[in-house]
Amino acid sequence: MTIKFHNPKSVPVAGKYSLGVEVPPGARVLHVSGQVGVDSAGKLLDGIEAQSEQVWKNIGEVLKAAGMDFRDIVKLTVFLTDSRFIPAFREVRGKYVGQEPYPASTLLVVAGLADPSMLVEVEVTAAK
Repeated sequence: MTIKFHNPKSVPVAGKYSLGVEVPPGARVLHVSGQVGVDSAGKLLDGIEAQSEQVWKNIGEVLKAAGMDFRDIVKLTVFLTDSRFIPAFREVRGKYVGQEPYPASTLLVVAGLADPSMLVEVEVTAAK
């Protein structure tokens, strides 16, 4: 059972992501709810870098609970509250999802999240 990544040369890719990911029948699929920069004590961290790090730590814990890891992510959706956060977020993301094949990815700049102090939220789908 192999997950296939599709990146046709006729469609441009503007970053480190795949255009399509095909999950075979019978694979285990995990949908991870949007994670924000809140630590295990319930504290929202300050700044885009700290919140981004915490987001990925939280995602890692959910993946681990399911017997998966970051290499099993097939799709991620990122919500940022300011386009100026993109470079900082991408730098942190690269520590966790930094090797090919990259998951499919969507990045949205939104007016706000559940709490006005939240700067980033990420949801992922993983398969194994």
